[in-house]
Amino acid sequence: MGILIWLVVGGLVGWVASLIMKTDGSQGIILNVVVGIVGALIAGYFISPLVGVASINQNALNIGSILVSLVGAIILIGIVKLVRGGVR
Repeated sequence: MGILIWLVVGGLVGWVASLIMKTDGSQGIILNVVVGIVGALIAGYFISPLVGVASINQNALNIGSILVSLVGAIILIGIVKLVRGGVR
């Protein structure tokens, strides 16, 4: 059951991040899930120690963990956009 929740919340986080970064048209459901989960990993390593809130990958499911994971997903999309050819 934990993996199902992890995938659903990761997908929602990835989708919201893609809406914020205006990349929603080029991403599908699978890529949204991947962006959400990888973004949460980034957040778990770099952002969580700074703010003291766990990400969704660290078995925490609350507003703080979702927001931290969202920030990680936004950072991931920003990095991908920079590598692909600049921010548009």
